[in-house]
Amino acid sequence: METMDASIPIGATVEQIKTEDNAAEVEDFGHHVDEMFTKVDTLEQRLNEVEQFYSTASKKQSNTLKGSSIVKDKDKEKQIASFKKRQQDASRREAAATKRMQELMRQFGTIFRQITQHKWAGPFMEPVDVVGLGLDDYYEVIEKPMDFSTVKTKMESKDGTGYKNVREICADVRLIFKNAMKYNDEREDVHVMAKTLLAKFEEKWLQLLPKVDEEEKRRKEEEAEAQLDMQLAQEATHAKMAKDLSIELDEFDMHLDELREKVLQKCRRMSTEEKKRLVEALTHLAPEDLDKALLIVAENNPTFQATAEHVDLDMDTQSESTLWKLKFFVKDALQVQSKSSPTMGGNNNNHQQKNNNSKRKREICDALAKTSQKRIKKFSP
Repeated sequence: METMDASIPIGATVEQIKTEDNAAEVEDFGHHVDEMFTKVDTLEQRLNEVEQFYSTASKKQSNTLKGSSIVKDKDKEKQIASFKKRQQDASRREAAATKRMQELMRQFGTIFRQITQHKWAGPFMEPVDVVGLGLDDYYEVIEKPMDFSTVKTKMESKDGTGYKNVREICADVRLIFKNAMKYNDEREDVHVMAKTLLAKFEEKWLQLLPKVDEEEKRRKEEEAEAQLDMQLAQEATHAKMAKDLSIELDEFDMHLDELREKVLQKCRRMSTEEKKRLVEALTHLAPEDLDKALLIVAENNPTFQATAEHVDLDMDTQSESTLWKLKFFVKDALQVQSKSSPTMGGNNNNHQQKNNNSKRKREICDALAKTSQKRIKKFSP
């Protein structure tokens, strides 16, 4: 996608053609310029958004390539083909996943009831009565107290504060017994009861674990698909945005060229003195900018060989629009050149490269100087 040249010398040109006779026309040009600059701002914002998206996507893709779950091109095509169908089935799949998780919760609830109904479950049913039992150091030893009633309440919660999956419940049930084993000496009854119940719980948990693992694997696959769907949707959106931007930029460039030509046609004739200054300014351009300047001449002069080894640029044979284009291009180029002039110094290699790059510039400038001298003699009294 080509970038826009927002530094158009239309404003300055409008000032030059501004007279009492064409004030209305100048005002119309001014309105067009304002509209175009507003359009430039809008397009640049959208362009930055697209560039930011693809820059971020590129970094993510680079990181993904280091992993094992790489989506190959042919696989991605299949993913795109089924994208709409998966989007339609998204709510159904989510409902099915919720139903499966509820079933796992129900099966875990059976295990939970069996453990809580054991004859040794009594000491673990309610929170430890730290004050009543005089356990002054309990909270120094136990970081996170837990009991069956707290687990049961959280399992039955409907306000979003409950457990998200059975592994969370399993962790809290284990914590009940581990807290008791940690605080109480292994010879004490509570320690023995907790160790016994933990063993029974682990035995029953192992029976449910394969189903838990299968569900977790399925959930990860579905989440990966959902993430890919989101990525594909974003890519489709930004691809369309990029396409629309390309079209709008082409239209903008076309309108810009039309407006530039209209303005240049209204320009006054450039004086001989101004042509001399323009020739002098050309000799100060960097080699790459000088080549661009010659291409401007070639645009309206098919016979002019801009890339030839030797050129003869006669300012008097150029159209007024070409001269003004050159003038504004040279002005902008010299301003940029003055801001980015390299500091003195550098190694010999850089110096040699600089000399090599300047060879064509010296040849063209010599030709310009000779042509300029001819023109000066022509107009001398």
